[in-house]
Amino acid sequence: MDMVTRMVNEKPVVIFSKSECCICFSIQTLICGFGANPTVYELDEIPNGPQIERALQQLGCQPTVPAVFIGQRLVGGPNQVMSLHVQNELGPLLVRAGAIWLWKKK
Repeated sequence: MDMVTRMVNEKPVVIFSKSECCICFSIQTLICGFGANPTVYELDEIPNGPQIERALQQLGCQPTVPAVFIGQRLVGGPNQVMSLHVQNELGPLLVRAGAIWLWKKK
């Protein structure tokens, strides 16, 4: 878990993903649509990907990807991110984390 903590430390938005996962791509696209530039770790493309995936499981990520951290805090997977978006809470969360500067509620 220390490995995951180091990877998300001092980054406003981190997404743990897999390159062939369409849900991961959708969540990345959603967050980028707010103007954020998330740090994305493709677990199937990095050498320590399986270790990171086990650490995400220990943190309670089921399924393990996509796992989204905003402001160094685990937000969760796609259901949690979409819930925040539907409740108009994702934009303000990104602002508080310093991932975006402005957010205009629609």
